[in-house]
Amino acid sequence: MIYAILIAYIAIVFLGSLRGTSANAKTPEGYFLANRGLGTWSLFFTILATNFSAFYFLGFAGAGYRVGYAHFVMMALGTGFACISFYILGTKVWQLGKMHGFITPAELVYHQTGSKALRWIFAGVMLVFTFPYLALQIIGAGYILENLTEGDIPYFWGATFLTLFTIAYVWIGGMKSVAKTDLKQGLLMICLMLVAVIVISHSLGGLRAANQAVCELQPELFSREGAGNAFPPKKWFSLLIFWVFCIPMFPQIFMRFYIAKDIDKLKKSALLYGLIPLFISILPVVIGVLGHLTFPDLVGKETDQILPKMLNAHSPKWFAGLVMTGALAAFMSTLDSQLLALSTIVTRDFVLPFRKSIDLQQQVLIGRIWVVIFAFVGLAIAAQPFDTIDDMGRLAFGGLAVLFPVSLAILRWGGVQPLFAILSILVGEILLVGFYYKLIPSEYLFGFDSAIVVLAVCFGIVGLGKVLK
Repeated sequence: MIYAILIAYIAIVFLGSLRGTSANAKTPEGYFLANRGLGTWSLFFTILATNFSAFYFLGFAGAGYRVGYAHFVMMALGTGFACISFYILGTKVWQLGKMHGFITPAELVYHQTGSKALRWIFAGVMLVFTFPYLALQIIGAGYILENLTEGDIPYFWGATFLTLFTIAYVWIGGMKSVAKTDLKQGLLMICLMLVAVIVISHSLGGLRAANQAVCELQPELFSREGAGNAFPPKKWFSLLIFWVFCIPMFPQIFMRFYIAKDIDKLKKSALLYGLIPLFISILPVVIGVLGHLTFPDLVGKETDQILPKMLNAHSPKWFAGLVMTGALAAFMSTLDSQLLALSTIVTRDFVLPFRKSIDLQQQVLIGRIWVVIFAFVGLAIAAQPFDTIDDMGRLAFGGLAVLFPVSLAILRWGGVQPLFAILSILVGEILLVGFYYKLIPSEYLFGFDSAIVVLAVCFGIVGLGKVLK
């Protein structure tokens, strides 16, 4: 039954999304940007689906298990606030992209600053720090398939199979295929997670009774700070505002600012993004918190598997299979976007400047080849995953957020000196890695999250460049 659901679901949703897309995938704008023609709902759901994936299904549930409902409040509000940067940066990105035909983020940076070095550093950071988040999708898919088949398909074999499948439809359809897939997956993701909460809580005696039982066992899960004082006030503030700087710097999100049919559709999509996360963020966190009633002693990587464990324990096998197959599709909705974005960056920012004679169809072919290469790099990273999905995501998010001060200066502050932009990025990444691996004492954070302290330094360097200009 599980295998039938898995095969039927993939065939219907993903193969159906390929219809009519190959004709649009013969030019760089068609393959990489869907000919800049997405409407409000398609644009919104492709942004939502590419951002809410393994980190949503497994990461949110795992964090709910470890920390409690404090994770929901921080993530829901913080993610919703990202709509502010969609307005501030996204609208300007769309205007410049439409005017000059930009396809990658670094093309815009180069046009506005004239610095090849800044272009390559900007693009390089996007490549390096997207890899952990890309691998996270592959890891999530492997976990889900292993749980879904009760170990019949081992973790790494499952991850490999779904990586190959994703390569296939990205190769064929490009961004148009990705966007059509994301629209279906976004709707299905919300509906299935809502029903999953209802089914699991009903099995535990109702949502209110189940929460009361967990509260008696671990009241910290219901506190503002979270279990283990995970979010003291300064860290709470840090993470609440962090997503404003982080989310638009994902290359797959930044490039989606280019693909809106017009600027009004981009603005409407940004408004929707500010509202929907307030609702959907609670769903996996609830399942994670209630997981203490059935699986009270999970630690480390095990906590990231609380969602499939709870579905297997408290719902019919066919329903667990449907939800987890939907989760697999959502993971691939992010993986495909990341592969497409990274292959675009290499093709346009690192190959094309040195081989200007490459025609449009050759650019698409090179992009497709890099999709395959990056997919296997992500699979290699997934072979040795981090302790938790949350850890893996945070490293990727922090590294990309460092690009925000330079982007803001270029788009809204009247420009930036290339030297100070480069210093801002390099110093920021060195500090971020130093704090992450504890090479720099945490006393220098003054109680704040490392990413916010690093961003403050980056803004200071960019601001200094403005003063000395």
